[in-house]
Amino acid sequence: MDITSDTHGQHISKQFNQELEALKTHLMAMGGLVEKQVESAIHALLEGDSHLAEEVCDNDQAVNSMQIKIDEECTRVLARRQPAASDLRLVLAVIRATSDLERIGDEASKIARNAMALTEAGRNPRGFVEVRHISEHVRKMVRDALTAFARFDTELALSVAREDELVDTEYTTAMRSLMTFMMEDPRSISSILSVMWILRALERIGDHADNLAEYVVYLVKGLDIRHIDANTLDEAALKGKV
Repeated sequence: MDITSDTHGQHISKQFNQELEALKTHLMAMGGLVEKQVESAIHALLEGDSHLAEEVCDNDQAVNSMQIKIDEECTRVLARRQPAASDLRLVLAVIRATSDLERIGDEASKIARNAMALTEAGRNPRGFVEVRHISEHVRKMVRDALTAFARFDTELALSVAREDELVDTEYTTAMRSLMTFMMEDPRSISSILSVMWILRALERIGDHADNLAEYVVYLVKGLDIRHIDANTLDEAALKGKV
């Protein structure tokens, strides 16, 4: 059975309704913090702001703590309520989503650490154009995936999956370009390697955002669209024929 944002909230137990809504609320709060972590890490890199990069690293523990808290809430709901159907899918989707959000937070910390290393070594802006461009894509993916989760919006979720293929292509192109720069100027190898690690982190953030989008389709449609080609998702997933 498909669900919408109105499906939850029709239980006899008002407290159960509140528990399910609390799970979504806390997940969105964690998502908001993770979004800020990614944005701050990229800003710290592009502006050479070591202090901001340090803040990103320090805040990673807050992301971890939120994951633990939400997982504990999900465990209590499973134990006390023994949810079924769409309610069970919601709890499972939240558990999976917190894991991906925590990993996005980890990738933001990696970006921040590399930003600090680049600043200390003397910033070489080679590759920053690619970083800026790809970061805009992945930040939009994370934002749209969270919005899709909040609204149970499968169409928006599927657009995230399509965006992920574009990010993968741009990532490959950027890495090839940076490899060429390193061969042309061996003195730039150290700084370009740091930029390559940053691009890798951004590509992984895109992958995790894609995972979040897949959980939305699972939550709403009860369909597992992992390993399904993004070009076939519109018709297959929305019609429920995956």
